[in-house]
Amino acid sequence: MAEAFIYDAVRTPRGRGKSDGSLHDVQPVQLLTSVLRELQTRNQFDTSLIDDIIMGCVTPIGEQGADIARTASLEAGYAESVAGVQLNRFCSSGLEAINMAGAYVMSGQVDAIVAGGVESMSRVPMGSDGGALFMNPLIVARHNIVPQGISADLIATKYGYSRQDVDTFAAESYRRAVEAQDTNRFRRTLMPINDELGVTLLDRDEGVRPDTTVESLGKLKPAFEAIGQMGFDALALLKYAQFDKINHVHHAGNSSQIVDGAAGILIGSKEFGEKTGLKPRAKIKAFAVIGSEPTIMLTGPIPATRKVLKRAGMTVGDIDLFEVNEAFAAVPLLFMDELGVDHSCLNVNGGSIALGHPLGATGAILSATLLDELERTDKQVGLVTLCVGGGMGIATIFERVN
Repeated sequence: MAEAFIYDAVRTPRGRGKSDGSLHDVQPVQLLTSVLRELQTRNQFDTSLIDDIIMGCVTPIGEQGADIARTASLEAGYAESVAGVQLNRFCSSGLEAINMAGAYVMSGQVDAIVAGGVESMSRVPMGSDGGALFMNPLIVARHNIVPQGISADLIATKYGYSRQDVDTFAAESYRRAVEAQDTNRFRRTLMPINDELGVTLLDRDEGVRPDTTVESLGKLKPAFEAIGQMGFDALALLKYAQFDKINHVHHAGNSSQIVDGAAGILIGSKEFGEKTGLKPRAKIKAFAVIGSEPTIMLTGPIPATRKVLKRAGMTVGDIDLFEVNEAFAAVPLLFMDELGVDHSCLNVNGGSIALGHPLGATGAILSATLLDELERTDKQVGLVTLCVGGGMGIATIFERVN
């Protein structure tokens, strides 16, 4: 089997996913077009050598519909021969795009692909595409499907995470993100977004709040208690009858931020590197996806990580750095406890709680962040994993090429 190499990675800043966010006036196709142009400008490759563009997008309707990957390819001035496709595996879409690209290259069917994702959550609201999994009453009732915030609070209830626990984790995510931003750790991958006149709209992740502490987070009210009382707690407890109630501990400050953003990863074969003169930065070593229990929903990173480690013939101790998406604080807390991972090697530059979670792009952003950090600290192997709506998990192992 051929190897799939990562030659470069580019991402936009993450802008607040609200009407007053700095990227709200930028259409999602513009975000993605900027990423594709930047990849080509930095690496000066002939775009006709790219076979395909694979982009994750969780709400592929309206401005994000009509195959935004192909649209952005045309807008970015790539060769007409470059195809494009968008995919949706919920929050893991950006990583799924990378894995799919890797599989194409490993199979020998293509030489080079740009993979990543995009989500403009300020312009195309989360959930606006509907869908039977969350909107069909019979399906919701039959499978005890609840909002993800309820699932996160269910994890906290089942595994005994207190409000203090999740707020402490969140405050540390902010502290690390502030340090990473202040020391320019994102500078290699991060590109600014400018308007048509060349004025910079945003050049750093907008949601980082330096004044966040456990005490300030403690003043926030639980975000999911009210909807739980509307019947979702009862629905979840039908499956988890061993608990009298759900302990609601998550809120806006210890859950992932809604943001806008895009990312692209240049993935190719050894031969692609030889043709272009580009040197690979890393390779995709192994990847895995799994399905998990859909009510508690967010535990998938644990079995997905076990699966990919087994596939790679590795153990947790072989991984130098972990990026676990901080959809909610309880998710990485459970991951660390179940797999015996120390917090010192997990999300070392903060995570989606502090930096934001642009759904379709996050998997690619985490992968880019991981690659940069492996290089900065001269470490070798990293793993990216995300929980996924509907009860799934995904994990990918990356290895530096020295």
